[in-house]
This record gives sequence, structure tokens and C-alpha cells, in this order.
Amino acid sequence: MTNEEYLQNIQILNLWAKHYYVLDDPIATDEEYDKLYKEVQKYEEENPQKISKDSPTQRVGDVTIESFNKQEHIERMWSLEDVFNEDEMQEWINKVSRASNFSKFIFSVDPKFDGASLSLLYENGELQKAITRGDGLIGEDVTHNARTIKSIPLTIPYKERIEIRGECVISKHDFESLNNERLKLDQPIFANPRNAAAGSLRQLDSKITANRKLQFIPWGVGYCTIQENNFFNLMELIRSFGFIKSPLSRICNNENEIQQTYKEYIEKRQDYNIMLDGMVIRINDISLQKVLGFTIKAPRFACAYKFPATEKRAKLLDITLQVGRSGVITPVAELESVLIDGANISRATLHNFDEIRKKDIKIGDHVLLIRSGDVIPKIIKPIKELRNGSEKEIIKPTNCPICNSKLLIEEKLIKCQNIDCKARIKNTLIHFVSKNALDIEGLGKSIIEILYTNNKIEKIEDIYSLNSDSFEGLEGFKDKKINNIIEGIEGTKNSPLWRFINALGIEHIGQGASKKLALVFGLDFYAKSYDDYLNIDGFGEEMANSLVEFCSVNKERIEYLLEKIQPTIETIQTNSQIANKTFVLTGTLSKPREYYKELLEKNGATISSSVSKKTDFVLCGENAGSKLKKAQELEIQILSEEEILKILGE
Repeated sequence: MTNEEYLQNIQILNLWAKHYYVLDDPIATDEEYDKLYKEVQKYEEENPQKISKDSPTQRVGDVTIESFNKQEHIERMWSLEDVFNEDEMQEWINKVSRASNFSKFIFSVDPKFDGASLSLLYENGELQKAITRGDGLIGEDVTHNARTIKSIPLTIPYKERIEIRGECVISKHDFESLNNERLKLDQPIFANPRNAAAGSLRQLDSKITANRKLQFIPWGVGYCTIQENNFFNLMELIRSFGFIKSPLSRICNNENEIQQTYKEYIEKRQDYNIMLDGMVIRINDISLQKVLGFTIKAPRFACAYKFPATEKRAKLLDITLQVGRSGVITPVAELESVLIDGANISRATLHNFDEIRKKDIKIGDHVLLIRSGDVIPKIIKPIKELRNGSEKEIIKPTNCPICNSKLLIEEKLIKCQNIDCKARIKNTLIHFVSKNALDIEGLGKSIIEILYTNNKIEKIEDIYSLNSDSFEGLEGFKDKKINNIIEGIEGTKNSPLWRFINALGIEHIGQGASKKLALVFGLDFYAKSYDDYLNIDGFGEEMANSLVEFCSVNKERIEYLLEKIQPTIETIQTNSQIANKTFVLTGTLSKPREYYKELLEKNGATISSSVSKKTDFVLCGENAGSKLKKAQELEIQILSEEEILKILGE
């Protein structure tokens, strides 16, 4: 693997992780992600000096969405190292043995439930916060939703401060009922129980979460002062506080017992009512866990022993094109129906046309099919020996199958750039009004969905045609609410240009790139050439190509919106005391973090999400956690809100 291929693979993994963790709309199977992740990991082990800061090995999970307040975990939520067979399991035990100088261990073994990880903070016996995993350090505060989950006790008998970690899951039976109900309402169905659980946990309306029949199953602790050195006993105590017990949890005294348990889990997983994708193995001695410690990503004392995928043969009848919510075109294989683990499979994702080319898959092929993670079907390879000459090449599309617009075509990504395309319009509208875009107060995701469903808005321009009459006949819209929405829309006039650019949702163009475009080109940002974009520091070929395609397809819309909004161009105060300095924000601040991010960036600073030796300052609020501790260890200057405002003369 070359360094260029390594960096490209990081972009792919981060895109997959975004769809998996942020959008609840997976575009890759677990097995495909695991395979590419291992390739990246191997390259980094061989080239430690070239490790990219954006590599998924340097973080846990991915970034949080903006619909909820962000909240730091007291103790970090870690991911687990994966092992996939008996040899890898033995190698993991050998590594633990070498690191600890012990040869025999007692293991605590639990089923690995396939859901959404959640951390519950209790103080004085009362539930205070429920926080999603997020990036492991900062998650989303979903307390209002967690309180509706009946298996989460609002009070526990233990009175000290404690973080209880577990998995929010939905049973197979409830998952099937939920999807049947969504089909009746002509709503898109969930891909699997994991995404149904994650999507239900992130609802802005807690009533929706309450109706989704989520379950919370504890599997560990974060911050905890309970004096117990036996992890299995600790979890038994935690479950006794009023949580669901795990009938499959047990102690294993050696490797043979681990393998026996693994085989038992595989036999039971099909009939078990909650989706399992493996088992979690931990060193049971907590004092030994502390000795072993952590890598940058995972604990050394625990691993996830993943289940194998089930393989079957099927015939590929045709290819259909699926347009995702962000406009990404995914080829879908239409198959002769085949039974895998009790489920009839007739469709499988091919992810992208680059994969089709590399695997040399053709229409009419007999293909090897697996059902990875119990749910997502995936084509491994064609069986070329069975070809008879009637097979047909799969042709890469040039125009969107929905709106017929010209597609943005990259090696691994094909995307419809038309934000008016029916397949992506609602998501485009939601992004346009979101916090990091134009931040239209009162016009959030749920309101957009109501307006779109009731045909009050069909494209972005329609937002600026809304008036009091537009809400006639809509339940729950009183005069005050309507006025707030209209005032919020009016308030976008003269917004910073970078916010407008970011609101357009151009592929590869995020907040940072939007700010550069605004500063370099101003209001003419959309009328530049491929070479003009490529000349911007930090812009690559994919970014330039995406901009050219997007601005060409949406030129009239951009000009209309520019005239309506009349955005302003902010300038950076390069003479500021903090110009070119790197800041990290942590703790609870008196004003939204976005306020300080904009203020610092306006004065030439760079914002980072993690503390390192390259960090110059940490802006610290109340209840700061691990970032403050690390900053103190590295002797990085820590500033309060009052101090930074004084420096900036605010």
C-alpha cells in the first residue's frame, strides 16, 4: 500500500464511519470495514511516522451530529480490538500474557449486542445524564430520550457518582413490527436492528423514542468508585440495581472454555431475540486491567470475538441504482432469492462501481454471498468457473436515475449533485437550516419534515417564500411559533458567506473549506474553474471536481439564494494575539461552543478536537474531564472564558 492509497483508504473509512455512526445509513458492511481497517492498521504499524491524524485508528467512533447538546464523558468510552478466529483469539491472549507477565487468566465473557452504545451518569442514586458514545470523549446528551426507556431505572440504590455503560437495542420481533408499520406509512425502513436502535435514540421528539421499545443492557462502567476487583461480580452488582440481566454472561477459566462458549453463542444467536454479532472477552481481574491499560484506541485487557459470516451462492439477475439521502449512487444487486439463516435474501449492496470493477462482477454471474452481522447481505466474488458467455458488463452511470442530472464521478464515489433531486431534497433542506449551516432558529429537522411532507416546501428556494398563510391547516402551529420561524428565516439575511456555502451541502466541502472559499473568492466562489479551486491551499482534485460539478448543476439556484440572503464576507484579524494558535475547547461553557469557535477562528486561531503537544491553549469551562487532565500533564496554558474574552477585547 502506498501512502496515497493509505490516505484514500482513510477517507473511505471515515465516510463509512460517518454513515454508520452519524447518519444511521450504512453504506458498507461490518466485514468490509473491518478488512479495510486492518489494512490501514498494518500500514501504520509498518510506517508509524506517517500515521495520519484523521485515521480511524486514532479515534473511537466518529463525530457527533449537531441536533443535540454535546457532553463530555467523565471516563472515555473505548472501542474494542476485534478478533475473527481461533488463531487470532490465541494471539490476543499471548499479547496479554507478554504485557502482564502472567500465563493464566480468568476471563469474563459477555454477548456482544448489536445496538447503540450509551453511558448513563448517576449521582446520589438519580439518573443525571444519558450520553451516546460520540467520539469516545464527547457524545450527545440524549437524556430526555433515555428517560422513556423502561429498562433504564431513573433511580438506583447506589448513591455515589457512577457511569454505567451499556447497549441500547431493539428486539428482532419489535424491529420487524417497526418496519412493517413504517411500510404502511410509506416511510423508509431501517436496514437492521442496530440502526433502528441508534435512530430511535437520536429522536428530537422523545415520544417517538418511547414508542420504539428500546432496551438497555449494561456491559461495563466508566467512572466508578465501587471497591470490587472481580469484573464479573461488579457487573452482577450493577445489574442488581434494576437493569436487564444477561443470561449468556459467564466466567471462562481458559482458552478451551472460551472456544466452547463461542460455539454455543453461534448456535444460539439465530433463535436469540436480540441481535448478536460476537462476544466480548475481558480479563476478569480489575487490578490487572489497570496494569494492562489502553492503547490509543482500545483497552489491552478486552477484545471482541466476532462471529463468522454465513456464505451462500446466488445468481445476479440485474443491477439497480439506489440514490441515497446525500445523493450518493449505490449499485444494488438484484438476486435470485436465496435462504440465509432463515431470511430470504434477494438484494445485496455492491457499494460502488470500483468494487464491481475490481471483483469483475457481471450481470448473470453466480456470486458468493454472505450475510454479515446477521443482516446486511454482501457479494464476496463471482464464481467465474460457472460463466457461459451470456454474462453482461455492468456499465457505470453518467446521469442520475431519478432526476437525470449529470453525476459527480470519482473512483469510489458517484453522486448526484442536484440538490433538487427528489431522492435527496428533504435531507438537503434539513442540512441547509441546521446549526452549522444557516442555523435558522425555529426551523429544525422536525419542522422541515412536516413542511416537506405537507408539500409546503419542495426545494431550498421555497424556504424564502414561506409566510403565515403557508402554515394554514398544520396542527400545532400557533401565531407565536409561526412568527418565530419567519423571523428566523429573515434573520439569515446578511449571514456570513461561509455559512451559506456550507449550507449548500457540497460533497467534500465542509466548514473549514467553506471558510477558505469565502475568504479567497468571496461572492464569486461558484463561478471559478477547476484550476482556481485547486490552487487553494489544502484543496485536492476531488474537492475541485466536486465544486465544478455542483456549481454547474446548481448555478441558477446559487445566484437566486445569494440575492435573497446577501451574505457578508468576514475577515480574519491576523494581528490577533491568538493568530495561528491551536485551541481545544472542553467543559461546559456559558455560551454555545459554536460562539467561541467562530470567535476564535475569526481571530486567526485553529480549533482542534483533541489535546496534543501541538495544542497552544485549552479553553476550559465547568466539569471538564480528560482533556483538561491531559492539558495539565502536557503543561498547556488553560484559559477561562473571561480570560479569552479579555485577550480578544470582547
